Amino acid sequence: MPKHVVIDPVTRIEGHLRAEVQVDDSGKVTDAVSSGTAWRGLELVMRDRDPRDAWAYIQRICGVCTTAHALGAVRAVEDALGITIPKNANYIRNIMAATLTVQDHIVHFYHLHALDWVSPLEAVNADPVATANLQTAVLNNAKTALANVHGCPDASVTEAFPHTFPKATPQYYAEVKGKIEAIVKSGQLGIFAANWWDHPDYKLLPPEVHLMAVAHYLEMLDKQRDLVTPHIIFGGKNPHPHYVVGGMACSISLEDGNAPVNTARLDIVDKAINLGRTLVNNYYIPDLLAIGAAYVKAGRVDGGGLAKTRVLSYGAYPVEPYAGTTSGKFFDNLLIRSNGVVEDFGKGVANAKFTEISGEDMQNPEVFQEGVEHSWYEYEGKDKDLNPWAGQTKPKYTGPKVGTATEWKELNESGKYSWLKTPKWHGKLCEVGPLAKYIIIYTKAQKGLLGTPTWAEQMMLDQIAAVSKALNLAPEVWMPTMVGRTAARGLDCQLAAEINKFFFDKLITNIKSGDTKVANMEKWEPSSWPKECKGVGLYEAPRGALSHYIVIKNGKTDNYQCVVPTTWNACPRDDEAGHGAYEQAMMETHVAIPDKPLEIVKVIRSFDPCMACATHMYNAKGEQIRVVTTDPYTGTRVDE
Repeated sequence: MPKHVVIDPVTRIEGHLRAEVQVDDSGKVTDAVSSGTAWRGLELVMRDRDPRDAWAYIQRICGVCTTAHALGAVRAVEDALGITIPKNANYIRNIMAATLTVQDHIVHFYHLHALDWVSPLEAVNADPVATANLQTAVLNNAKTALANVHGCPDASVTEAFPHTFPKATPQYYAEVKGKIEAIVKSGQLGIFAANWWDHPDYKLLPPEVHLMAVAHYLEMLDKQRDLVTPHIIFGGKNPHPHYVVGGMACSISLEDGNAPVNTARLDIVDKAINLGRTLVNNYYIPDLLAIGAAYVKAGRVDGGGLAKTRVLSYGAYPVEPYAGTTSGKFFDNLLIRSNGVVEDFGKGVANAKFTEISGEDMQNPEVFQEGVEHSWYEYEGKDKDLNPWAGQTKPKYTGPKVGTATEWKELNESGKYSWLKTPKWHGKLCEVGPLAKYIIIYTKAQKGLLGTPTWAEQMMLDQIAAVSKALNLAPEVWMPTMVGRTAARGLDCQLAAEINKFFFDKLITNIKSGDTKVANMEKWEPSSWPKECKGVGLYEAPRGALSHYIVIKNGKTDNYQCVVPTTWNACPRDDEAGHGAYEQAMMETHVAIPDKPLEIVKVIRSFDPCMACATHMYNAKGEQIRVVTTDPYTGTRVDE
């Protein structure tokens, strides 16, 4: 008998996502609903405010990827006002962006996604000696597999050797195993509480992999926090580091020991960057290959969803300062030229189609729009999709199909059911994220559209070739899957760690030349602005393509709209364009036990949605199965 399964909220950080699936007797998902359950009002907060303050307000959208929204905001305002930032500001912004990507991906893999793959209950069955041997083998295998992947060219050597390696002694793993056994025997699982540990997916990996991965989970709780120190040096704090329209607010002096950025603090940045390179190469990539290979070997190549059909990226990391986004200069100056859309990648790269995204597209209201057909919004006086410059944020909450306004049992998939709008490119839905970026660069290269690759693009191509060889599968087979989406995020982390070093070296070289300028204040005063202007700020955030749109009138913000990666991926369906990325991925995922839909949670988390904290589970009758609260100040509660 078909079952209606509700997962609300889904993820482990910011729980504003609800998923509903219909599962038939064979485990096939016949329908899926993705609902954003929180209303975003910051766009209304920005109305009539000084656009120079946009970055400070708008980055409060999220406490995880804060600097992403700040960067999108300052780029939007600078595009509108025609501001070109100094070299140092461009390098520093790229360092902060790469820093966020490295730390975000590591936290996601180990702390938000790892427990979907590995179990502490399986870890207690591991042999510490075998685990130590496995650790050495996994590290060596990864180094062999990626031997031909080369990072930042001519990188400065500021450390004699990497300082952080995984521990690989029987004594260490015996100690970790003992701690896990004590937790399990106590019945108080703490951070490991409330999961379907009896799910058959956890048997896909040997106990030693579970013990190794859980040990790394614990190690990364400490190590990840040191990765974001560049945000402290350049932005004053984390989260929500400081920016300024026209550049950065941190002055530089190599002589003044009290300067915000000096030799001592640059050394701290350098150490954080080198730590990121070490962690991704010695922990993240080896663990990823070990787990991913086991899943692929078991035939788990589902969950690709929209990645097979259509992916989008804006491109990343302007190498030098540029004069605007809508002018096209942003796209002319990218280290990663993934700005475009690839369609039909799942049919093979020979049948895939690439379409470039240009500055003209950003000015064309017919290229990018947002719809509200199934969203709890309405467009006053409009019956069609709107370009974000003309976008409206007018809530129209209609409630669920079954239940009450505050006690949902079943959402109305034929009506309105999400607080997310539905972004479109030429009227079509797209998947965004690291996987999209890798698919686009690979497709461009295979079709001869990339030209001479930049060093970063060549690294991406080498990474894809290495993983394809290790899995013995063509890229178009393993990439558009749940495992491929998770793998692409790890590869993107390795790439960002090298990009971090690349821009740090450029920053040091430029400072040594005598240039310490960090901001262009020529158009700081509103009296120098046109009476009306508009701009777009683009950024390839850890979760994918991010765009901020601003309209400025008489020195004030007249309209502000954000189209964020999770909006692209988690959006509600469109009656003409079809399902969004989450919904499509869920519908292409087999569920072994409907009442324990670990596969659904896993495929959604492969996108790294910016949501979660607790999980409420309901069965087909709408009866509550389990409530999990992970707020440390309220304690952990599990109701069976």
